[in-house]
Amino acid sequence: ARGAAAAGGMAAAAEGKAGNGHAEGPSAAAAEERGGGGGLRGCRGFLRRNALVLLTVSGVVAGVALGAAVRRASLGPAQVAYLAFPGELLLRMLRMVILPLVVCSLVSGAASLDTRSLGRLGGIALAYFLGTTLLASGLAVALGFIIRPGAGASALNDPRLGLSGDVPTSKETVDSFLDLIRNLFPANLVAAAFRTYATEYKMLLRNTTSGNVTWEKIPVGTEIEGMNILGLVLFALVLGVALKKLGQEGEDLIRFFNSFNEATMVLVSWIMWYVPIGIMFLVGSKIVEMEDIVLLVTSLGKYIFASILGHFIHGGIILPLIYFAATRQNPYRFLLGLITPFATAFATCSSSATLPSMIKCIEENNGVDKRISRFILPIGATVNMDGAAIFQCMAAVFIAQLNNVDLNPGQIFTILVTATASSVGAAGIPAGGVLTIAIILEAIGLPTNDLSLILAVDWIVDRTTTVVNVEGDALGAGILNYLNEKERKEKEQELKEVNVEAVANSKSEEETSPLVTHKDQVSNTTSTADPESKESVL
Repeated sequence: ARGAAAAGGMAAAAEGKAGNGHAEGPSAAAAEERGGGGGLRGCRGFLRRNALVLLTVSGVVAGVALGAAVRRASLGPAQVAYLAFPGELLLRMLRMVILPLVVCSLVSGAASLDTRSLGRLGGIALAYFLGTTLLASGLAVALGFIIRPGAGASALNDPRLGLSGDVPTSKETVDSFLDLIRNLFPANLVAAAFRTYATEYKMLLRNTTSGNVTWEKIPVGTEIEGMNILGLVLFALVLGVALKKLGQEGEDLIRFFNSFNEATMVLVSWIMWYVPIGIMFLVGSKIVEMEDIVLLVTSLGKYIFASILGHFIHGGIILPLIYFAATRQNPYRFLLGLITPFATAFATCSSSATLPSMIKCIEENNGVDKRISRFILPIGATVNMDGAAIFQCMAAVFIAQLNNVDLNPGQIFTILVTATASSVGAAGIPAGGVLTIAIILEAIGLPTNDLSLILAVDWIVDRTTTVVNVEGDALGAGILNYLNEKERKEKEQELKEVNVEAVANSKSEEETSPLVTHKDQVSNTTSTADPESKESVL
């Protein structure tokens, strides 16, 4: 009987193994199917996470193709304006949110930081902005002397270049810096949202005692169209610090600005989905508007090449090296999360219009603290203009070489200082840097008539200029975020060490401290009391 039972058990075991063998086949197939489905789901997840980036890059490519295709149709100015209409809508929407975004983000950012952190971060940011701008200016002057873009320029008077006769009115260097200081303190905050102070000149006829007639240039203050972003930035910073000083009384207003800021960011996230369409038509219409691009490149090719090479070296090598030296992290991984704002900067040529998408992407993709990004990026969009400094210094060297003027060390130093200082007040709008070139040319005594050459190629160089501008702002925010996180971790470590030392000291002082003896005596008398009374004694 025992033998029969054993035989039956072995048979059952054999059947079980066979059954398991049959069951393993379908489970393996199901696992394979799940693996394939997982890969498909991973691909879908990647596309969903990076949909905006892919659509934005596709919009740039489609815009180039659209412009090349429509260019053959020889459209008139009216048709070109209709083609650019969707892109114009994008610019108007981005400019619409600049004012609430800058004011609310700076007020909430300044109010969320304590005075010590605000001063420390502000000092580091100022040193970073001035240092990188000086490096950019020096790089541009060095490349200008190496490549000599003005030495080989030819056919510059060809009418097919489409050179504009409208050259910006040159201002005295002193008046330019005085205007910068005046704009820091606007007389009317409401007017500062759409008007800027600027000095113009009026010629007065004067008779001298000797009978000679002379013309005298008198500076006259006027208001021109354009947002006074410098004055708004300073006011928002000071208001945030004041609200922080108020304490409990200022909490309601701080919460208002925080809510306003978050609502503005929701609007920005909606606008971002229209960016690919707007970029496509912006790029396409600009290609259609071009005159004879082959002649333009052959005539001013060395200047275009030198400027773009300077932007590539500064934005692709120098700025990432500074970020790596400060954080010991991969800068290109950080920049990879900012492709959408870079494409927006390339298409719009406006660092102010790129600000909304930059704040959104640097917080969501790179994990930068909101207090840092919303405090530094609006200031950087106004003050930090590395790309503009390269563009302006290269233009000054180019015009000097064009007029066969050998720059002496004093003039080179003047170019560096003036470009660094004037880039602070450069308007974050398309062709905003051309106005500051006139200041540099006046400072070194060069004619401003050749600025029309710069205007002819500004639409090409201005794109890489804006990309480098916003890249410098983003990397500065990343460096400040790293330093702030590092300081916070050090403080937490110090607190832990203090707590450990306090516990050790309380144990070592049990025999000598009268307080501990008193505690023991009281605890003996109140041993029957509730735990809360023991805690109060401790």
